[in-house]
Amino acid sequence: MAKLTLVLALLLVILGLAGYLGTGSLHPTALIPAWFGLALGICGFLAISPNEKRRKLFMHINVTIGLLGFIGAAGKAVQGYLHATSAGLAPDKIALGSQLTMAVLLLIYVILCVRSFIAARRSGKV
Repeated sequence: MAKLTLVLALLLVILGLAGYLGTGSLHPTALIPAWFGLALGICGFLAISPNEKRRKLFMHINVTIGLLGFIGAAGKAVQGYLHATSAGLAPDKIALGSQLTMAVLLLIYVILCVRSFIAARRSGKV
């Protein structure tokens, strides 16, 4: 799972940079996925360890970061969409797309982590 975390971290950094550059570098909040990717990448790198306790600790930190990122991104996407439509405006497609992409990536990641944790528990590796 640590290697999958590094792949996801890279995808989030790319998403954040693409969103930031796609807005003409006007909106620094477009870099939020990149910051989550950086945090996941650091902890994912630290989770690559032969020490089982260290690996478990950092993977649990990663899944917590992923869950918080999912909740934040999904909540912000819904909030932005509802705010724009209630004001009679079209939602910002770049922001909405970035938020939804981040939410979907992190949701898939959290589900995979939870499945991995359950499988490890059942196999007796705990």
